[in-house]
Amino acid sequence: MNTNEVMEYALSKPGATADRPFDNETDVLRVGGKMFALLPSGAAPGEGSVTLKCPPEEAELLRMQYPEAVKPGYHMNKRHWNTVRLDGSLDPQEIMDMVDVSYMLVRGSLSKKMQQHILQYGGSDWNES
Repeated sequence: MNTNEVMEYALSKPGATADRPFDNETDVLRVGGKMFALLPSGAAPGEGSVTLKCPPEEAELLRMQYPEAVKPGYHMNKRHWNTVRLDGSLDPQEIMDMVDVSYMLVRGSLSKKMQQHILQYGGSDWNES
């Protein structure tokens, strides 16, 4: 998978949005206003990466299983975030599974009311009150 494919897949999740709060080169993917992925844009084919949230135990296992492709999250809490190289060394399904885990972790941390709204309406027009 490349960064465009990861972005398309991540944005297909209910309520997923993207913005660039840090600079013009890093897409931040969110659900319910909370970050679940970071994608630096403009990478040459085979050189991109995605940073994803992960349960600490699983994060460590993925780093051991894929030592060249999965590293502690760049500029993130290394216990909860992994940076995954998009160089073709990982099966696309494995990357999609990592995106799914990250999305579900973050969506699961939202209020029940917000989670229901996202599932029912896709997250649009959310108002906490």
